[in-house]
Amino acid sequence: MTTPKPTYVTDDVIDWVIEQLDADVQVAQQAMLDMEKEQPVLWAWFFSENFDLFTPDERAYLQYLALVIWKSSRQVLGLQATVNEEQISQAEDRNWEMLEGVKSHIFRERVTVFFEHYPQEDLLAFVEDALLDDEDTIVTAEGREALFVTLKTVIDLLAVAT
Repeated sequence: MTTPKPTYVTDDVIDWVIEQLDADVQVAQQAMLDMEKEQPVLWAWFFSENFDLFTPDERAYLQYLALVIWKSSRQVLGLQATVNEEQISQAEDRNWEMLEGVKSHIFRERVTVFFEHYPQEDLLAFVEDALLDDEDTIVTAEGREALFVTLKTVIDLLAVAT
């Protein structure tokens, strides 16, 4: 009897991936090239005009966080199917629709709707924590929610829909 393949990306995996990416610039650069090769449409999406309203630092941070999500998902789930533009659009639209009914203006309260019965809660919590407002953040108040929705979309495509 074979052991079932794990399907949940844990905090430990995420932390390990971050350590690997942060320890060596060449590892991070190779990971970017690998993600671009395996997920060319998704990678190109981060450079599209959809993200022109983000600051340059926010765009770079988005790419880094997406890389952590991709590499963490890849570590646990293996090679994922290549994402296409229609899948990105549908997943992103679903996420924006989920936010429409949320009345709160407080970021943590607004994103709580995404956590209920979500199969990759540790990845989602990683994104939430990465975008929280603190004195050292490069994330603007205007960009926070859109970054969250974008990264939630990435998780949906790479770690949930597999």
